Formats: sequence, structure tokens, C-alpha cells
Amino acid sequence: MMRSTFAVLLALVLASHIVPAQAPPTRAVLAGKLIDVRTGQVRNHAYILIAGDRVQSIADAAPSGIPVTDLSAYTVLPGLIDAHGHILSNPTSQNFADELRSSVAQDTVWGVYNLRIWLDHGFTSVRDACEGPPDYPQFALRASVERGLILGPRITAAGSCISVSGGHGDGAPFSPDIQLPRPRNVADTVDDIDHVVRRDIKYGADWIKLMATGGVMDPISDYHVQELSEAQMAEAVAVAHRAGKKVMAHAEGAVGIKAAVRAGVDSIEHGTMLDEEGAKLMEEHHTWLVPTLYCFQHDMITGLSKGRDPASFAKGKEILAAQGPAFKLALQHNIRIVYGTDDDDVDEAVSKEFGALVRGGLSTLGALQAATINAATMLGKDKDVGTLEPGRFADIVAVQGDPLKDITVMEHVAFVMKGGQIIKDPAHPNRNPVLHIK
Repeated sequence: MMRSTFAVLLALVLASHIVPAQAPPTRAVLAGKLIDVRTGQVRNHAYILIAGDRVQSIADAAPSGIPVTDLSAYTVLPGLIDAHGHILSNPTSQNFADELRSSVAQDTVWGVYNLRIWLDHGFTSVRDACEGPPDYPQFALRASVERGLILGPRITAAGSCISVSGGHGDGAPFSPDIQLPRPRNVADTVDDIDHVVRRDIKYGADWIKLMATGGVMDPISDYHVQELSEAQMAEAVAVAHRAGKKVMAHAEGAVGIKAAVRAGVDSIEHGTMLDEEGAKLMEEHHTWLVPTLYCFQHDMITGLSKGRDPASFAKGKEILAAQGPAFKLALQHNIRIVYGTDDDDVDEAVSKEFGALVRGGLSTLGALQAATINAATMLGKDKDVGTLEPGRFADIVAVQGDPLKDITVMEHVAFVMKGGQIIKDPAHPNRNPVLHIK
């Protein structure tokens, strides 16, 4: 009797440790060349086997009886990640007056449009780097993509653009006789920071966005000047990290960069005036850098054509001169680089950051890593996206040519798959047409 009971118990224990059978693949993608973005190694004629929305395995052949997407003429990579976007941007205007005339409803419609453009260029994930409306339409867009109500990349979203009064993030400048309610993103004390950060987290922020310095696009702030204090930023980091959230800091001037790094932020956005001391600090603290090189370069092309304020444009010309030396310092100190665009015109600019990074001194593999594994790791999503490995989402892009030799081929993504769903296919170019602005 005892032996029989023992046998039953042993069988139950063994049964509880049986690994469930792997789901059979539902489709395959044949890659002419498949780039491993971790190492830069290239595998020829590889089949990516997909089960549902995930990569099951990489094989030399596909099992019979499943559909195969033939990309044998293409180079295949993981879906791309833009880690600094502003989803609600109006790509047709850089005029502050237009922002005042545009409703939140219209901004949200622009968001739907922009998300589709990101996806068409191969960006299957995007981090929104803060928005102005206090009711967080970016969170509604994030949820709508997750539920399949709209088509777009997976969204990781910051909340408000946390700023001091009169700082880069306090909105358009008005004359002092115009009385407006205090913006909900403005924080002038440590206590204010607590309130604003907790509000962002309450309503769904994945990241907290701090304005550590003045900026370039607004006509009134000084990008050299530190705005939020180090104590405020340290408090924001403490509150956010305690809640399991991360913190990014818009930081142009050297003083503000260093204060933000000492405060413990997870990423520096722009870092355009980075100096030797700041680079050492970022290296020691393992702080990520999202340099957004091309957006400043693109501004010199568009000039005042979209209604940009001349004072803002003058700042853009000044800061561009500092961009190259600062980025080289970052590379010399082995600071981890992540791809981000920060450009209102997603269609025109989103893929141009690859070329800007390489012109700035990053290797072609480094530029690909910035938009894949690096971005995924910074976002804490590297178990799901950033590489084509078993268990990751089947987020796949394909280009003609070899981006390891010519990075500009990344500006012409021919095929896009997100989570096993084909979004863009050269074999069916009109399957999911992209709208164009009239």
C-alpha cells in the first residue's frame, strides 16, 4: 500500500514538471540575409519560424504546410525602435500659434496618423517623450494600439513635460496681463515635483520626463541654463523608481546634464553640450544617451518654412556647432547610445537618424543596435523586442542592400511585420496604403 502511494505521488511530481509541447509554427519568413544585431554576424538563407505573434526558432528550412514569406532578396532585421518621439506632433507646422489653435481632439488624430507612419518605416516600437495636453491622449493611443483599435507601434509613454515656470515645457509665452491656470506639468519646488510625478504615474506613465535645461524649439528658454534643480530631479527619480518607473531628462547645457546624471536619471535626451566631466559622469552612472542628432540637422533644412520663430531658429544654428564634439565625447567614454528622432515630421525624418549617427562616428552596427537591442534594453523590453530570437515578438523588417556597409538603406524599409502580422509587403504594395498629407 505504501509503495503504491509513493508511486502515485512520484507520478504526480513528474507530471507537474513536464514541459508543454512547443506550439507548431504558423508561418515562416525566408531571409536572404539575417543580421544578428547582438554580434553583427550575418546568416544566409535563414527561415524565421513564427508561432502566433512570437518567433519560435531560426531554421535552415521551413516545415511543409505553412505559408512562407519570401524575402530571399532582402536583408532582414528586428523591428526598429524610436526611443524619442512626440506622438501628437503636427508635421506641417512649427508655429506656436498653431499649437494654440489645435484642439486635443485634432492632436490625437495627428497621433493616429503619425503612428501609422512610424510603422510604415519599420518602427514597431516607440517611446513617447512627453506631451502637452494634461489629459494624456498618448495613453489612450497606447491602449488603442494594444487593443487593436488603431494600427501603430507598441507605445511606451512618458506623461507630462515637467518644467519650471517659464522653462522649456511651460508652453507658449504670453504677455503678463493674460492670466491662465497654472499648467499641471509645472513644478517650482521639490513638493511640486512630488505632486506632478505622482499624477503622471497615477494616470499611466511608463516614464517620467524632466526638463533639466532650457531648449531650442521654444523662443524664450536658454538651453545653457539648468532649470529644474538637482534636488527636484533627485526627488522625481526617487518617486519614479520606487513605483518601478524610469526617468528621462531633456538636457542640452553641460551644467544641467551633469545635475540630471547625479540625480540618477536613466537617460539623457540630446546631451548636445556634453563636456568631459559630464561624459565621465554618464559613463560611471551607466546613463543612456538618446542624442537625436538628425532633428537639429533637419531644422537647418526646413528653416523658417513651417512658421518657426526666428529666435528659436537662431538657437538651433548655435547649438548645431556643439553637437559633433559632444557626440564624439560620448563615444570616447563608451556611453550607451539609443536611437531617437524628436522630429515633428515623422515621415521625412524618422529613418534619417541612422545616417546621422554614423556620420557622427558610430559604427553601422552600433547604429543598428541603437535602434534595436540598445533601445529595447533601455526600455526594459529586451525579453520581448529588439532581437529576432525565440520567444521575442515576430517584429521583422527587411531592406534591400547591406546596412552594415551602407547604413542609408535603412531609409527604405521594404517589408514590415509586427507581432506576426504583415504591415508592409513589397509583393503586395497596395495592401495597406499609407495616407499622405494634402
